[in-house]
Amino acid sequence: MSNANESRKLRPFGGFIAAQRTVEGGGFVVRRPFPTSAVDHIDPFLLLDEMGPVVYGPGEAVGAPEHPHRGFETVTYLLHGAMEHRDSSGGVGVITPGGVQWMTAGSGVVHSELPPEAMLLAGGKMHGFQLWVNLPASKKMVAPRYQGYDAEEIESKVLNFGGVLKVVAGEVDGVHGKVHTTTPVTYAHVELREGDSLTWSPEASHTALVHVFDGEVIVNNEIGVDGHMMVFERTEGVIEIRCESTASVLLLGGEPLNEPVARHGPFVMNTHAEIKQAFEDYQAGKLVQ
Repeated sequence: MSNANESRKLRPFGGFIAAQRTVEGGGFVVRRPFPTSAVDHIDPFLLLDEMGPVVYGPGEAVGAPEHPHRGFETVTYLLHGAMEHRDSSGGVGVITPGGVQWMTAGSGVVHSELPPEAMLLAGGKMHGFQLWVNLPASKKMVAPRYQGYDAEEIESKVLNFGGVLKVVAGEVDGVHGKVHTTTPVTYAHVELREGDSLTWSPEASHTALVHVFDGEVIVNNEIGVDGHMMVFERTEGVIEIRCESTASVLLLGGEPLNEPVARHGPFVMNTHAEIKQAFEDYQAGKLVQ
């Protein structure tokens, strides 16, 4: 009996982070809960940007032109619009609504994420997220890897009142994502309708974040609203999410690396000497093997 009660214990709430607006890439506006002057990173996550929603006219769509990365992973998940990915490891793909691209930069890649020609010509709505996931020191120099899945390939289930749980990586409420992560990571998108609820059971030592990007939810008896990230303590307990209207959230969980973080621009390593080496390798044309 004690084990059953323990499994339903609610994970303690740690606080809110309000997303801030800034400009990234080729000029697109993002809402960013971290990194900011207040929160540098939430181990193992380095950055979360919500791109849009914005409606572009013909010729207005922007993206991120060719640039390098080393030492971490980039995850792009789209709700509206399209983005064409190309990288030096040979990864190519057009991300469309509901699709995801999970790129392990590892030892080094040069890549671009740009609107495809059709979107440049016609314009349209763009809305999505980019997440940066840190790599442990032992895996920062692994070979680059690209994984891409379209919307119909994302594992999902319909909730009791019509909402949808979509799991990109990890496991939530019995649904397992397809992405093979380098370290244990959970990434899920939940669209909730009135009366919907679900339970997420992260590992006790893992980071657990609920990012609300539309509407209002009740999570472990705390109210989360649009633009706020809810942070939970790294301890035992489940996360119970309920909705009394409609809402959309991201669930982000992962095993903390507990290692030094040295970052500058597109590179994330463990020491400043490694950052310096990354810049030297890039300038010498040696970043990509």
